[in-house]
Amino acid sequence: MGLPRIASYRLPTPDEYAGGRVAWPLDPRRAVVLVHDMQRHFIDAYAEPDQTIAEVVSTIARVLGHAREQGVPVVYTAQPPGQAPADRGLLTDFWGAGLQDEAGARIVAGLSPQPGDVILTKWRYNAFIRTPLRELLAESGRDQLVVTGVYAHIGCLLTAADAFMNDVQPFLVADAVADFSREDHLAALRYAASRCARVLAADDVIAELSHAELSHVAREAVR
Repeated sequence: MGLPRIASYRLPTPDEYAGGRVAWPLDPRRAVVLVHDMQRHFIDAYAEPDQTIAEVVSTIARVLGHAREQGVPVVYTAQPPGQAPADRGLLTDFWGAGLQDEAGARIVAGLSPQPGDVILTKWRYNAFIRTPLRELLAESGRDQLVVTGVYAHIGCLLTAADAFMNDVQPFLVADAVADFSREDHLAALRYAASRCARVLAADDVIAELSHAELSHVAREAVR
């Protein structure tokens, strides 16, 4: 019961998940970046030292830095420690009691929330369940969700699928998510690309957000 010990692995490359069904362009005026469950409890499952998670944390940090520069809202999910059985529900049957202390609940170093970021208390795999994420998107007039974090084939994938089913365009950032194994990671990317999301690398996220903003500025200058 509980999380497995996760060995380091080589992150999937674009040629392994290319060929998705959609080519939605990212727009900084429509997007929100989600940092999904990047808490010590989940990251400590990776063997130390772990190059995989170190690379993913660095990549998420780059995406967040650029998103904030472009005025893109950043939302974190974080599960609370010491969850009551009624709140934890069926998760206990699969994963045990979950987070037990504030240290495990802390966001990992390098990805600390900044002023203006939103932190949502999360209760299930899917970041939309029992959180105001759906309302936050609607009230801000945003309909694109850029998903980063852990674990790719569990919460990240189910959150992307729920976004899709609610007409929010999900973007799963292939090198800004991590998983139990390379096989799980790649399976999540391929499923998302073929069924519910646009899968792209962090460099492409940054480039598209910049291009969209420059295009917007150029249009405004012409008026």
